[in-house]
Amino acid sequence: MPLENFGSILNFAEELELQDLGFYKTVAENPACAEHKQMFEEFAAAVDKNIKSVQRARRENVTEMILEPIKDFVRAPFCEECEGADSMSAVDAVDAARRLEDRAVRYYTEAAAKIQAQPEVARALKTVGKKHAAHLNKLKEM
Repeated sequence: MPLENFGSILNFAEELELQDLGFYKTVAENPACAEHKQMFEEFAAAVDKNIKSVQRARRENVTEMILEPIKDFVRAPFCEECEGADSMSAVDAVDAARRLEDRAVRYYTEAAAKIQAQPEVARALKTVGKKHAAHLNKLKEM
């Protein structure tokens, strides 16, 4: 499904963040992931802030929603479900978190590039992407 405008890009960003939030909350409560519980809780709190940032960008820039179409941007490369988080091993949970964070970095980088006509929104997306990049770096160090 194509992401063709400002609204669809921010709506999909919120969907991704909600998926990540659910994943991090679930793995934080998974007994097999107890050694990483604090990190997953921190990631969940950061994702909650990201959701608020995306919502704020949409709300504050609603008048900027120029009908300028976005071309060649689709959801498919960013659709990845992480099912079974409640029964994952710690290793599997960390691997899944790496994939989710990588997906988020790719999405926000590409979305910011596609929405250049609205610099404030592009900047907000880049900021959220940088937060995900920091999470990804932390996961790669493990």
